[in-house]
Amino acid sequence: MRITILGSSHGVPEPHRRCSCAMIQVGDRYYFVDMGMNPIDDLRTRQIPVEAVKGVFITHTHGDHVNGLVGFADLVNWYFKAADPVMLLPEQDVIDLLKQWIPTVNHGSIRDLRFACYKEGVIYDDGVLKVTAIRTQHIAVSYAFLLEAEGRKVLFTGDLHHGSPTDFPEIAYSTYLDMVFCESAHFPVTEYKPIFAKCDIGKVCVQHYAPRFDSLLRGFIEDMKPLAVVIANDGAEFDI
Repeated sequence: MRITILGSSHGVPEPHRRCSCAMIQVGDRYYFVDMGMNPIDDLRTRQIPVEAVKGVFITHTHGDHVNGLVGFADLVNWYFKAADPVMLLPEQDVIDLLKQWIPTVNHGSIRDLRFACYKEGVIYDDGVLKVTAIRTQHIAVSYAFLLEAEGRKVLFTGDLHHGSPTDFPEIAYSTYLDMVFCESAHFPVTEYKPIFAKCDIGKVCVQHYAPRFDSLLRGFIEDMKPLAVVIANDGAEFDI
């Protein structure tokens, strides 16, 4: 499993950092966790067929996690017609709005795009990648994702509770995780220290971090040793 961070910023873009978007490669199949920016530019630049994208999983419907899906779905609708990804969102209202928007910008034309609304539990399993949604307290409807493929387990926390990660997914306390991708936009990264001390984790990547907490990042890396902690920028790649 290879994970590439295409967007590592917080609620707004920063210089050389776009909004949240992670690309997951398993064999010749590609998937996305969040689309705060449209990844088709990156797919084309990397010579990855859009048709190779099999699933898009949105943790919650704040714009910095879903805005890029609008352009992605539009291009899949009218140009990359051989592409047929499942696009899973946690709120039906947003799906309904997307289904209204796409024909508006395509002269009334929309094909049978595979949007679906998910709930907590296993939301996707194509025999290559399994995705489990875990409820969080960031907003009324928000989730973390556990990804399982090739014998590996990876956790994407999504955005957590404002002020402190009190809703950090409990599965981390009972299951070995090869890697955790976590945020630090809503609380200092140091809030994770007592949590990670109780978990069995191979590696941690901090993404979706806010500039007001930048000064704490380097110290956190040192404080958490021997746990390996890295800070993601756009383009960071991890083979797991």
